[in-house]
Amino acid sequence: MKRIAQDIKNGQFSKVYLLYGEEAYLRRQYRDNLINALVAQEDAMNCSIYTGKDINVNEVVDMAGTMPFFAERRVIVVENSGWFKEGNDKIIDLVKTLPDTTCLIFVEEETDKRTKLYKACTTNGYAAMCAVQDEATLQKWVMGLLKKEGKRITPDALNLLLDKTGTSMEIIRREVEKLVCYKYYDEGITAADVEELCIVQLQNKIFDMVEAVAQKDQKTALALYYSLLALKEAPMKILALIARQFNMLLQVKEMKQKGYQEKEIASQTGLNGYYLKKKYIPQAAQFKQAVLVDALKACVEADERIKTGHMVDRLSVELIIVQLSQR
Repeated sequence: MKRIAQDIKNGQFSKVYLLYGEEAYLRRQYRDNLINALVAQEDAMNCSIYTGKDINVNEVVDMAGTMPFFAERRVIVVENSGWFKEGNDKIIDLVKTLPDTTCLIFVEEETDKRTKLYKACTTNGYAAMCAVQDEATLQKWVMGLLKKEGKRITPDALNLLLDKTGTSMEIIRREVEKLVCYKYYDEGITAADVEELCIVQLQNKIFDMVEAVAQKDQKTALALYYSLLALKEAPMKILALIARQFNMLLQVKEMKQKGYQEKEIASQTGLNGYYLKKKYIPQAAQFKQAVLVDALKACVEADERIKTGHMVDRLSVELIIVQLSQR
């Protein structure tokens, strides 16, 4: 990331950039920063954007070989093509022979580093991973957003905000905008403001539900379930997320017992390091391994009952919560 910022500052650019990773907000931000630095604003003649898996490869190759129109560079943006998983020989050749007057920017959520295209991009340009950010980075970013608006936030309010929103920078940004508008005439943002205004994301509600199950707090677990139903969340979707949560907890518990370090667990499970340390490891410790296995089996059986028509989805999920949260 620092490399891209430095390139923009110095006005010296690579011919190829690859922006990849889970954090969509960062991918969009660095894409837009590069475009704005490389071509004049709204210069549609010299900036072409291709999106999706049905991109015409020949058109991209032809466009890349076309001289810019009264400008220093031609910029081509290719988003979510799937080429960094499936491969594409024509694009590999293009990356290797790209003219100096063309800058090619790839934006992909998923990338296989073993592909020839990825290797060609790193050899002939620069690849930046836009990963989910850790807690400390997100806290600094939020405080920076608020500082620009002349606002401050208390430490407990900041922690509560991240607990409610999760690690998605786009969701955090939207919630920060709401807080800024809500506190238009006031400088300070408190935990009470966050509690009143900010929305708990679905995955966090599922986490809280499983936490209530671990504490044998049946009333809270059911209240969270009913609140999700009131938000029009499908019972089958809720069941799938509950099953995923128990599956993740089982994996975390087994790996902890085998002596795996947190970085190894995060890598193998795909969990964000912030959530792993703050939530998953403590929650997994509250369950016996046999209980997690039984919970997964119960979810599978509930899914089967629903799909075979032996029980309606809403009631089946409710019974799962009741069964698992009994003292």
